[in-house]
Amino acid sequence: MPDSTLTFAPLETERFLLRPLRTTDAAELHRLVNDWEVAKTLARVPFPYPRDLADDWIASTVERIDEGEAYHLAIARREDDVLVGCVGLTRDREGRSAELGYWVGRRHWGQGIAPEVAGRLARWALANLDLDRIVASALLDNARSAAVLKRIGFRETGTGAQDFLSRGKAMPVRRFEAGRADMVIDAAPAAPAALALPEGGGKRILLVAAVGLIDPDGRVLLARRPEGKPLAGLWEFPGGKVHAGETPEAALIRELKEELGIDVTEACLAPFAFASHGYEAFHLLMPLFLCRRWEGVVTAMEGQALAWVRPQKLADYAMPPADRPLVALLRDFL
Repeated sequence: MPDSTLTFAPLETERFLLRPLRTTDAAELHRLVNDWEVAKTLARVPFPYPRDLADDWIASTVERIDEGEAYHLAIARREDDVLVGCVGLTRDREGRSAELGYWVGRRHWGQGIAPEVAGRLARWALANLDLDRIVASALLDNARSAAVLKRIGFRETGTGAQDFLSRGKAMPVRRFEAGRADMVIDAAPAAPAALALPEGGGKRILLVAAVGLIDPDGRVLLARRPEGKPLAGLWEFPGGKVHAGETPEAALIRELKEELGIDVTEACLAPFAFASHGYEAFHLLMPLFLCRRWEGVVTAMEGQALAWVRPQKLADYAMPPADRPLVALLRDFL
């Protein structure tokens, strides 16, 4: 399945813009990275760093972004577009993973830049690319880089060796890894109104209503969970939590208006099946309704990616474990 991101839009953080590199960045990039204190920590950067290599590398980054192979971006201050470093992600097409890397010019150290930009790119990638994990490494004696990775949610997985062009030999490194559960920055409250604690203890029960919207061509709508949310990047049936005092139908009517900008009546929601799945912190109970009629145009009101999918193609989309069992039932029914 192709990525939903057809063109790359620069990513914003509080202080920086992560944008494709430009030919006009070459001189400043060369000044910043042609520094032993920077280059010695980077596996794929030679030292000294030739000036013409900056031009060649910038041209290659544009091509690789266009091809969806890698996203090597400038870290530029939002206030004046001054280049302070680079952050990048290189995809492993076979393993649904990618490698994260970053560097900041020495004159800009001590400002908390690396965790701000590396965390932003990692969360964006897990939410918008077909990835399940991101890996990274840091020299064994580079405590600052290891601290950055841990701060943004990476887990240390072991040690190894990696070739460093700047040093002309293999060096010992610490290896790190992060998945969707590690990159959550907007987690749900521990006990919202829709959660009920069973008598005698046990997991709380979370009631969520979902709907399979079916268009006149028989396609089903899927929505991609946005960056920073639990299970970000996975595709699911639209819907949401049932609030205290709500019925599942009322919750869907509310959610579809808020998230998709459409009006649905209760008479158009047909109960179809339900999912029951145990997550670590709660047990999810999710009735699935079908709907073929609504008023308005389906619109991503919250900026989420949407896809109209043929029933036989639903299994090609990575989905949360609670949604997956419903796919076969829906495919056979339609």
